[in-house]
Amino acid sequence: MTGNRKITLINESEQEIEFTIVDYLEIDEKRYLVLLPDEDPEGGAVIFRVELDDDGEDVLVEIEDDDEFDEVVRILEEDEA
Repeated sequence: MTGNRKITLINESEQEIEFTIVDYLEIDEKRYLVLLPDEDPEGGAVIFRVELDDDGEDVLVEIEDDDEFDEVVRILEEDEA
């Protein structure tokens, strides 16, 4: 699920934004997706938690817990080393 795969997200202003899927990982039975915006890759990647909605479809959720975010970043950095 990584590599040159693309995903389009719609922001709060109803604008479509294209991303390249950089990485996919599972931590403690939670799934995460690392995305790089095609329009501004120098701005850095974003990380979302993947959850299931009421219909069983994958949805991307912003990580609001600092400890959870830091843990994901730590594991990503370990994988790069």
